[in-house]
Amino acid sequence: KKKKKKKKKKKKKRESVMNWITNYVRPRLNSMLGRRETPENLWIKCPETGEMVFHADVEENQWVIPVSGHHMKIAARQRLTHFYDDGAFQEIANPEVAQDPLRFRDQKKYSDRLRENRLKTGLEDSIINATGKLEGMEIVTTVHDFTFMGGSLGMAAGEAIIRGFETAIEKKCPMVLFAASG
Repeated sequence: KKKKKKKKKKKKKRESVMNWITNYVRPRLNSMLGRRETPENLWIKCPETGEMVFHADVEENQWVIPVSGHHMKIAARQRLTHFYDDGAFQEIANPEVAQDPLRFRDQKKYSDRLRENRLKTGLEDSIINATGKLEGMEIVTTVHDFTFMGGSLGMAAGEAIIRGFETAIEKKCPMVLFAASG
């Protein structure tokens, strides 16, 4: 019984010291030194190996994990910047289409989902068309952006893809399509 009492006293003493440090010392130090904010995306975990990789290294390697070679998701405009010479390209306007001709609804209205994703991503739809030079040759690209509703292909995306192909035919130049749906 004496040993149990001694253990309890030591435990209480330790807890009171920890409470003092947690409740008194740490806040005082933080207020004197100020909180340093660390960016949340400083490290990326490789989905294949579980290895933690410095964010800047992955971005510099065009979103490919250097050790494993795993390809991460990349935003459409970033892909275009990496693809074209000197990152220079001109976006092609997507055609105007009816927003929700079928009045589709599951848990939410399709028109509400479109509005949310437009605000979230800054894109009108999941497709971006562009022209630019690749090794000096003019080329048209159609890029599918997964961040816009998981790369959903609605009427607007279909019309935008057609616009990309028609532009390539008009300009008599090659066309590359980067698909990225879920």
